[in-house]
Amino acid sequence: MSTQLTVGQRALLEAALLRSQHDLDEQISQHLGGNSRPEHAREVLLQDGDDATARDADREVDLARSDQDIGELRAVNAALARLRTAEYGLCIDCDAEIPFDRLQHNPQALRCVHCQAKFELPGGPTPRATI
Repeated sequence: MSTQLTVGQRALLEAALLRSQHDLDEQISQHLGGNSRPEHAREVLLQDGDDATARDADREVDLARSDQDIGELRAVNAALARLRTAEYGLCIDCDAEIPFDRLQHNPQALRCVHCQAKFELPGGPTPRATI
């Protein structure tokens, strides 16, 4: 395990991730109205309305919102899985330790600040492949 994080720090990060997981599960469930994503998308497609252009835009926003929530939930779940390994808290690009303060603000962070800044630049580096 990363020498940087104590058992107590890992417990705090795990609690934060579990809260996020629960909140996202609830948010997705409420948004989808208890349906699966394909069922919800079908319902949205079948909604009646006089303005097809507005309906299309609303549908795109609705589906993008659920995609974003599902993506965030995947990131949280992946962070929970990494938390139980030696890789958690290490930058996936340079293997530097990610500071605890950064992990407190974003427990699913994959990169140190330096590598994240490079990653966000247009044409930034391609992430190192991991198995």
